[in-house]
Formats: sequence, C-alpha cells, structure tokens
Amino acid sequence: MEENQKLRRAVLNQLESLNLAGVTHIPTETVQGKKIATKSTSRSNTDEGTITMTNRPEDLAIIANEVCECTLCDELATTRTQTVFGVGNHKARLCFLGEAPGADEDRQGEPFVGRAGKLLDDVITNGMGMARADVYILNILKCRPPGNRNPLPNESKNCRNFLDRQLAAIQPEFICCLGAVAAQNLLETSTPIGKLRGQLHTYNEIAVVCTYHPAYLLRNPAAKKDTWKDIQFLMSSMGISRPAKKK
Repeated sequence: MEENQKLRRAVLNQLESLNLAGVTHIPTETVQGKKIATKSTSRSNTDEGTITMTNRPEDLAIIANEVCECTLCDELATTRTQTVFGVGNHKARLCFLGEAPGADEDRQGEPFVGRAGKLLDDVITNGMGMARADVYILNILKCRPPGNRNPLPNESKNCRNFLDRQLAAIQPEFICCLGAVAAQNLLETSTPIGKLRGQLHTYNEIAVVCTYHPAYLLRNPAAKKDTWKDIQFLMSSMGISRPAKKK
C-alpha cells in the first residue's frame, strides 16, 4: 500500500511538472529511437533528434515524456525525485537557460523556484517589465545532480539531445544563459563567462546573451550591477523598453 502511494505521488508530481512546462497531453505513441507517428497532418513523421515544429505542445510532450523515462545518467536517475523539464510560454520570444535543478526544483518539478528563482523573477518582472509566464525557463540538465554539484561532461552530453529538441520546439528569438555552465555548454566553448558577457552569440540562428547566474548574485551582490547591464543589453537587442518606475 505504501509503495502504491509513493508511486501515485510521483506520478502526480510528474504530471504537474509537465503541465507547468506547457504540456497539455501525453502522446499515446512515443517510442525512443524510432520514428514517431502522430495523427496531426500539420507535421511530418520524424526520426529521433529531429522534429519539424508546427505543433509545439505536442512536440514538447513527446520530448518531456522521453525525459521522464531517461536513465542515461545512472546516478541522476536513481537519486532524483522527478525530472525538471521546463516551464513557461511554449511560444516565448525569450528563454532563460540555467545549469541544473536544485533541491527545491527537484521537489517541485519546476526550474528556478528557490531563492535564485525569486531573484530571476525580479529580473523578469521589475527589470524587464515582463511576466514569468511570458518567457520559458529551462536547464542544461533535467535532473538534479547530488549535492547541487555542477553537471559532469557526460551528463550534459546525455541531456543535449533533449535540450536541442526542446529549444527547437519553442523556437525562441533569444536565449539568456544564466552562468558559465549554461553558456559554455550551449555555445560549446570554454571561454569564461566574464568574456562571454556584453555581446550577442548565436546558437542555431538564435541570438544568445550571457550573464551571471542568480545564485552567484546571491553570494556576490556587487555583481548585480553587471547583470543589470547584461539585461539592458538583452532588452535593447529585443527592442524592449525599460518599464516605467512605479510611483
């Protein structure tokens, strides 16, 4: 009975996580490594790793379902509470990309919900004049590394297929990388975050801006002014005006 209750809670947590990620249903046929046939006439059949994105919720559901079942990283698969796919508007112009879920994210199934998440929310709402629901937030890894350590190279490699397909599904115009791990993994570079800041990079024809991770700002508040410069640069690149100050 206790095992059934644990399984039920795990399933409910995962379904809630998928719903937050913009997934409205789970496709009935999802076979990893084989062609995926759908009933939609607006998209073609695809091989694993390549999806023609014209039905974003369905495409995200396919990827999210594969993430839920993934066991490529044995340590992560056996220590996670649940996978953390992503959250937000599946038609967002802007994606915020972090490195990996933490303890709060692993428990709730949503990225950036702890102290660092509150700081990111402040950047989005007060700094940019947008809502969290306007953007899409995701991580390099979909599982929490034990002890919140940095992702290992093989873990990032194992998750890369999911990340690339997820971003292809959303089709953002801009990606803001939060921290060195996210920036270096996405752009496949070893350049320090300090040298990646202040310029537009490109990932699959998507403009990329790099800044410090909110968790770093909590430890080093003086770096907030540099992050604000990065956000202003991002807003200028997106054609977004700074919101008026509240009286």
